Amino acid sequence: MENKWDAHQQQDSCSDNSLVFICKLPVREGFQLLDSQEPVQIKLPAQCTVHQLRVRLCMVAQENNRLSEPFALLDPERYSLLYHKEEEWYEIYDDYQVLKTLDAPWFQGNDGLQTVFVTVLAQKTTSKERIRFQGVLNELISYDLDSSDTNRLSELGYTRRKFATPRSEELKKRDPTAYATEPWVTSTVLPNDQQGHLLQNLSVTLYYNSSVLSIKADLSNTPSDLLKIIWESLAKDNLSFEGWSVDHVLKVCSREEFLCGDFQLSDYLWVRHCLENTLELHLSVVAVSSLPEDTVSREYWPLVDSLTGLSSSHEELSLKGKKVEDIVMISLWDCERKFRVKLLGFDIPDLPIKVPPLVHVEATIIYGKKIVSSVCSMQKEFTDEVLWNTWLEFDILIRDIPHGAKLGLTINASTVESTLTKETKSNSSKVSDYQKGKGQVLYFVNLQLIDHRSLLSQGPHTLHMWPFPEWDEEAFTYEADKLSTATNPDIAKAMAITFMLDRYSFPVVLPYGKSSSGSCTSPVSDSSTVDLSGEPRLSSPSIEGSPTTPLMKTDCLRRLKEESVHYASNLPQFLRTIDWMMPSAVQDVHWLLSHWEPDDIELSVALELLSVDFADMKVRKLAVQRLEILSNDEVLKYLLQLVQTLKVEPYHDSCLARFLLKRALRSKRIGHFFFWYLRSEVAGCPFFRQRMAVILEAYLLGCGEAMLTEFQYQVQVVNCLHDVALTVKVLYPDRTDLPSTAPQKLQELLEECNLPSDFQVPFDPRVRAGSIILKDCKVMASKKKPLWLEFSCVQSEAPASPPVGIIFKHGDDLRQDMLIIQTLKVMDSLWKEKGLDLNLVPYGCISTGYNIGMIEIVRNAITIASVQRSQGGMAGTFKNNALYDWLQKKCLFQEKHFQAMEKFVNSCAGYCVATYVLGIGDRHNDNIMITDQGNLFHIDFGHILGNTKSFLGVNRERVPFVLTPDFLYVMGRVKGRPSLYFQRFRDTCINAYLSLRAQSRLLVTLFSLMLLTGIPELSMSQDMRYLRTALQQEQGEEEARNHFLQQIALCEQKGWTVQANWWFHLMAGIK
Repeated sequence: MENKWDAHQQQDSCSDNSLVFICKLPVREGFQLLDSQEPVQIKLPAQCTVHQLRVRLCMVAQENNRLSEPFALLDPERYSLLYHKEEEWYEIYDDYQVLKTLDAPWFQGNDGLQTVFVTVLAQKTTSKERIRFQGVLNELISYDLDSSDTNRLSELGYTRRKFATPRSEELKKRDPTAYATEPWVTSTVLPNDQQGHLLQNLSVTLYYNSSVLSIKADLSNTPSDLLKIIWESLAKDNLSFEGWSVDHVLKVCSREEFLCGDFQLSDYLWVRHCLENTLELHLSVVAVSSLPEDTVSREYWPLVDSLTGLSSSHEELSLKGKKVEDIVMISLWDCERKFRVKLLGFDIPDLPIKVPPLVHVEATIIYGKKIVSSVCSMQKEFTDEVLWNTWLEFDILIRDIPHGAKLGLTINASTVESTLTKETKSNSSKVSDYQKGKGQVLYFVNLQLIDHRSLLSQGPHTLHMWPFPEWDEEAFTYEADKLSTATNPDIAKAMAITFMLDRYSFPVVLPYGKSSSGSCTSPVSDSSTVDLSGEPRLSSPSIEGSPTTPLMKTDCLRRLKEESVHYASNLPQFLRTIDWMMPSAVQDVHWLLSHWEPDDIELSVALELLSVDFADMKVRKLAVQRLEILSNDEVLKYLLQLVQTLKVEPYHDSCLARFLLKRALRSKRIGHFFFWYLRSEVAGCPFFRQRMAVILEAYLLGCGEAMLTEFQYQVQVVNCLHDVALTVKVLYPDRTDLPSTAPQKLQELLEECNLPSDFQVPFDPRVRAGSIILKDCKVMASKKKPLWLEFSCVQSEAPASPPVGIIFKHGDDLRQDMLIIQTLKVMDSLWKEKGLDLNLVPYGCISTGYNIGMIEIVRNAITIASVQRSQGGMAGTFKNNALYDWLQKKCLFQEKHFQAMEKFVNSCAGYCVATYVLGIGDRHNDNIMITDQGNLFHIDFGHILGNTKSFLGVNRERVPFVLTPDFLYVMGRVKGRPSLYFQRFRDTCINAYLSLRAQSRLLVTLFSLMLLTGIPELSMSQDMRYLRTALQQEQGEEEARNHFLQQIALCEQKGWTVQANWWFHLMAGIK
């Protein structure tokens, strides 16, 4: 943006500092402009605003009788001002924008002045088509944006318009075929134990029209090689292979998955699945023209000026040397007085049942998650209306307020310790959180001090407050919800607080910088030096002492940049020491970061810089620039955290929001999960409902007709199943007791549902489910009454695939399960990069709304409890050979049994390490499963980070992870006897554990970003201590190795306690 400002400054070099607008007025309202209409030429000083341009237009139209209602030109809702640039129409959206900042196609007129053509267009009535389409979007978003968007200059209205620009940019670059046929590939090398597959040929069956061709393909072949085999079997008709192959693509039968591009077959995820499970690969050759159209509906709005906003350089806004008539805005940096708030009072329609006798209001300035200044009012008796009418003054100057700072207001119960007889102040060194010495918080609300247009908030405000729930008071400063600037939408019942901010005669604008900041010299002052080494005295190789030549300055810049990059991993720690309320220190940091390249920082550092700790826009922008390097596969890996991180962005429109929007529009893989992650937050998080909704709308407007149709089918399925689940809960309120008629009743309810004939499964868009198989559906006997549902697989040329199994849950927050499963995927990729395949089963799981979601049914798998019951009834929990005997029956052939043993040892090691590191508790024999091939895996992650479950006050879990005598028996470890399998298990555990330790910063960062979700067991920074301790971050590698060996030994020693716990679980039915 700075470059564009510089360009405008260079353009505005004429002696007469004025601009010329050649405006074409409409002939009459409601009709398009006629070319024969004589344009109007208006000359204005460059510092004038768009509104002043409208005033002049109004005067000219009235004088010349050009419009029946000339004063309507003053209303931007009735007449738009547009200019044409690069084949696009742009609206001059903000009436307060300074004319010289317009990013319009200026040219030099005959009089030597900068000139631009502007079209005045009468706004048309909203069409029926537009209303219908917006209704479709509202249904998909689960929120009506139009009813909330009542002010064109509000953040919501502004953002809806501004998101059209990144959407348009991405759609111009999007290749329709590449978008429709994006392959699911991985860059991870095959694990060591699967390298042998590369030497084998893969059985492939190709289907084209009525032809079927079976071949043996080398894994180094590409999809183009397979297409060529098909082409060679056809009658050529003078059609070259290049011409034919462009119009055809390979699609996996019965799946929404394509093989295309220049990748080897071994890089495709489905091919790897076939290799691991010894399946034949069935591919159909489809014409690209037969794929659903990804047509994008035309934009209903023109784009908005890319520099829309009021920010300018400090020098341009400064009052120095200006006459009053020349002042349009005031620079925030010219405001030398202290910031203050006039607290008028609060009122509430109905007092709560429990009310404290006395209350006081605390006003705070919040930056990031830190309170940098705090002021408290006098205490008063709590009634339905309390008045103060008093000024609360902060020890912060207005000029020092940074972008993104908030005014936080809380109503607190006064305690003995916090009894106040007069207003009191606290600065950042004395205040650590909202709770410290202030009594219980009852209500809270926040206001953005500098809004989305860079304007300082002024004048009177009445904000509707959120009630503060008692259960999460300790998590107050860590949950993004409590930092939201959204107000309570329940106006009729909400507490309302009224206050006044200082008024100014002109808008007060935060400058984007000083005009000298574009120079090549360093702004680092002698008194403020920069160093990232972490030393107590920060030092810099920059400009010290005597005057320097340009060559010396350039050398200093180069050396400082080179030195600072060496400490890139320390960047977050360094930035935490910065006083962001000191503009000179912030300027130094911005200068330093401007000399870094995005690839200078590691991914884990970039993710950490997006946490709630860092509110500075340029810091966050650098982090996003690092993310832009990531492949689609990598973005998808961290998408869950990145969507949550949108909550700590100061404004709806941010670098991160635009990055995610562009990547979702570029990739259907990312777009599918982006949709569901956002929609879940719209449904379940009122604090950020508007933000998530406006971003989701921006995506849906560009994702294409095919994606919109698929999302409609999926939402239809979710809504139908939600209604059925609610009905089932009403019919069967008991915890586990279900009558024999329950399956029949469920089938009747499902039969009445209006389910689509087929739909993509929300937790895996590659899977397409067909019609529901009513006879196989049932209600599961657990407290929340989940629905076990079976859908047929869609028909294709290949042999029939197994049904699609889905568990639909209502009443559980599946975001915690999603987090654990996503972390398991990250762990799996980290291990595979080291050549370790530990056979994890990260099954599909997705939250589709508030406390509702879907879970994938893993085929050919049963719980350990079922195995034990089949081998000895209730006593099976103490039968050490129960699992071994069951595996032997499942794998009668020696080779199959050997493969099952390999899978068991590897998967057991993987889950032992993963469940220990993540502190997954409540491990019993009903949430550990095993497949017929010996693959062990865990499900149901309700307790994490060491939060274990107790019964009657007794901790039921006394071991760090599950390694019971029956597991050890499978490995040949009986009564401590040496065993090759057990030794391999230990070695695998150590390798896996040390691999995770090497990436501990990434894992800790991913979990810390999820602090923002408000998940009960992941809501405080203390919850992260378990993770750091489990990874032994403070210890060396040898100490860490010995630590994990000790955990294995402890499990061996206390395995009988797990067996006893499992027996008790079976007997008492504890879940």
